[in-house]
Amino acid sequence: MRNGMHTDWDRCVRAVQSKDARFDGWFFTAVLTTRIYCRPSCPVVPPKPENMTFYPSAAACQQAGFRACKRCRPDTSPGSPAWNQRADLVARAMRLIADGVVDREGVPGLAARLGYSTRQIERQLVAELGAGPLALARAQRAQTARVLIETTALPMAEIAFAAGFSSIRTFNDTVREVFALAPSELRSRLPKKTVVAPGVLSLRLPFRAPLNPDNLFGHLAATSVPGVEEWREGAYRRTLRLPYGHGIVALTPKTDHIACRLTLSDMRDLPVAISRCRRMLDLDADPVAVDDQLRADPVLAPLVDKAPGRRVPRTVDEAEFAVRAVLGQQVSTAAARTHAARLVTAHGEQIEDAEGGLTHLFPVPEALAALDPESLAMPRTRRTTFTTLVRQLAEGTLHLGVESDWEESRARLGTLPGFGPWTVDVIAMRALGDPDAFLPTDLGIRRAARELGLPSTPAALTARAAAWRPWRAYAVQYLWATDSHPINFLPV
Repeated sequence: MRNGMHTDWDRCVRAVQSKDARFDGWFFTAVLTTRIYCRPSCPVVPPKPENMTFYPSAAACQQAGFRACKRCRPDTSPGSPAWNQRADLVARAMRLIADGVVDREGVPGLAARLGYSTRQIERQLVAELGAGPLALARAQRAQTARVLIETTALPMAEIAFAAGFSSIRTFNDTVREVFALAPSELRSRLPKKTVVAPGVLSLRLPFRAPLNPDNLFGHLAATSVPGVEEWREGAYRRTLRLPYGHGIVALTPKTDHIACRLTLSDMRDLPVAISRCRRMLDLDADPVAVDDQLRADPVLAPLVDKAPGRRVPRTVDEAEFAVRAVLGQQVSTAAARTHAARLVTAHGEQIEDAEGGLTHLFPVPEALAALDPESLAMPRTRRTTFTTLVRQLAEGTLHLGVESDWEESRARLGTLPGFGPWTVDVIAMRALGDPDAFLPTDLGIRRAARELGLPSTPAALTARAAAWRPWRAYAVQYLWATDSHPINFLPV
């Protein structure tokens, strides 16, 4: 882990001098002579070491009076992997800020969700990131504004509102301060191109190489729920339930980015939609760190070398995934998709899709809690599991959102009827985002273990997998890839 890497001056200088893209998002280089900040891989000639200083976040650079480089666009770097591989207060706060909570609920709302005082959160964020929650949210607003300026024909007043600014003046001042250009100048620098339909945005989601899209998109496509998700013309498409409205996203893997086409009913949802799509595709992971550790095991090394850069497919909606995990207990993928599709048709909110393939948002827990349990075509014990889960989600006694403490959520899930180790850990892996979640009872994992000469009993395999920590969720992806039917027949 490279937490606090910005304090290792020699290492940062070496990364900048070698233009090492692996460190983009881990730290930012601020140039004292030009007052510009860059990503480590900036293509310009590196400054003299004595003119470099380093910050842990773009917000800290901006707060110190540096403006973003026009060449490397550091504000578009992949996010720090730390926020997706940790569950402490700072990491949970960062995930909530990325999800737009400060813009919608203010710093008191952020504090209330985390169960800490605003002073405690401010102190810890400043200590680790060099900026407090308001500065971090401001940096995110600036990036959202830039995306809207460059990818839409919206009037600047509408962009200011959609990006979360309180006034046109604040919007203009912030854009000038961060990018050293007025909003109109940012737009005028772009090549003339065809204007897309209102509400539609096309953008690029960066990631750290390598990225192997096969298991990532393959899993999402294979388990897709009709009406909510589909695979069409090389793109994974799905509906999104968002704070101000809804959206449809199409995600297409490219060599050096994920092409993202978003249709939003309310442009204020742009930063949240991007954050959730990045999280679903695990785009802020550090694949070099993950693969280096797994490669140290001689059994896993050939799997890693064959297809490095596997990601953990996650979710855009934690409650939705938990429901689908229960629907998938002890049945095939096809049966799980059928169960989910019936719920979607009966209880999901209908939407319009210009391309015609998507029809609904996945139903919210409140809608599912109100259904007649007898209408569920599943064994009575699983009905109890399902109804207990959706009731607790609807009542707010069970939290699985980005602010969740992983261990507390695991413990709470483990008390629910019908929630065995597999269900708890698959939710921890794909909904909570725990990079060390492990599935030793999964039949596909046990088959792969036997074929590779690893122990196949859960206890022995867990003991053997201790060397893979804290990346056991990624080891699961490599093991699943050896099995011809990695998703079918899921245990409880």
